Amino acid sequence: MAEHIKLRHCGTMEVYNKQVETFPEYRRAQAEIENEVATLLESKRFFRLSTPVVIDVVVHVLYHTEEENISDAQILSQIEVLNRDFRSRNEDVSRVPEVWQPLVADTNIEFRLAEQDSAGLETTGITRTNTTVQVFGTDDAMKATASGGIDPWPTNRFLNIWVCNLGESLLGYAQFPGGPAETDGVVVDYRAFGTTGTARAPFNYGRTTTHEIGHYLNLSHIFGDGRGNSCSDTDYVNDTPNQLGPNYQKPTFPSISCNNGPNGDMFMNYMDYVDDDSMFMFTEGQAARMNATISGPRAGLIQRTS
Repeated sequence: MAEHIKLRHCGTMEVYNKQVETFPEYRRAQAEIENEVATLLESKRFFRLSTPVVIDVVVHVLYHTEEENISDAQILSQIEVLNRDFRSRNEDVSRVPEVWQPLVADTNIEFRLAEQDSAGLETTGITRTNTTVQVFGTDDAMKATASGGIDPWPTNRFLNIWVCNLGESLLGYAQFPGGPAETDGVVVDYRAFGTTGTARAPFNYGRTTTHEIGHYLNLSHIFGDGRGNSCSDTDYVNDTPNQLGPNYQKPTFPSISCNNGPNGDMFMNYMDYVDDDSMFMFTEGQAARMNATISGPRAGLIQRTS
């Protein structure tokens, strides 16, 4: 068995940059979404959901080998992680440095495997597809039956997550709001999904999916998604310190860049690149941005409240 990835690599920006070249309307749609989100955020300092909302999830398991056909238990372990992380009920949130503890956010977003499919029929919220494709990449092939994957359920109503073999260099990627409907959703490598089964350290706490759903709900990397390694890059969130670039593995506090001392980078944020056991918070500003997104451009996902 080949050794798996040791440093986090998210393909979201790579995919986004390719898509905006192919679909020029994507950039225009995202600009409109940014205006919509900004308007909601301006309506009060932090736009927050007053009650928890539940997103229906469908997990598409694509497998070429039996190992890749992950168990229901592994899928359920990932849903449990999401519901802890997005509600700030994860035990390791206690490790947030004292200076940032007041910023730790309960996003009021919850996740549940879909109980009815797009036709209203009973479902487990899990599909399984045996594929001839040995390794998928960032070309969205896993999102179409014609290219060895499986077509999504209606992406305006369901969060589609494809779990498959992404090879030895990529953990996952997501599509920001405003992109093509037929490819909307999240992709995660089967070795970085959930907390049991095929999940491998250092990405076996389910935080890859937490990170990618952050993108899906309109969060950028905490170090910004510009040209990289620039203190002028922004993540469009005011309460996350500017930082020079991604942090990897298990940094120690404080880790200073961009004249952001004495506290330094908020590397324990879910939107950095550290190991799963070293990321454990969203901020109030990030929660506000996700809440505005789910109340605006992704409002169709709110099928019910908790």
